[in-house]
Amino acid sequence: MIEREQIVKIVESCGVSLYDTEVANEFDKKIFRIYITSKEGISLDKCAEVSRILSPIFDLEPPLDGEYLFEVSSPGIERKLTKPEQYVASVGEKVKVKLNTKEKFIGVLEAFSGNVASVRVENELKQISLDEIESARTYFEW
Repeated sequence: MIEREQIVKIVESCGVSLYDTEVANEFDKKIFRIYITSKEGISLDKCAEVSRILSPIFDLEPPLDGEYLFEVSSPGIERKLTKPEQYVASVGEKVKVKLNTKEKFIGVLEAFSGNVASVRVENELKQISLDEIESARTYFEW
């Protein structure tokens, strides 16, 4: 099976970054999905390019056991934040956070260090450990 580090190198050789991977089950089909990002944004052509390069590699070294579909996508304008590097890359953006206590709020992610997110909610700076966060995502005000 192919290692994540190998996927990262291949994706980076296309001029983009690996944001995340997921295995989803939709309509009784298993899907291995790769999310890619870049400062310039992600086009359909870039997704197709990454897919064309990875598909034959996955034919030889599958990322999953059994049958699956493979997709390459942008994580979208509102991205899930699950890993420290995703928080670091999102500093300066608005985020929507739900804590384990079920408290929810929207604020600006001002910093991330030592697994602690500093989120400014109105005039208050909240220091939140990743352990306290049930879910978080970047937030776009429509």
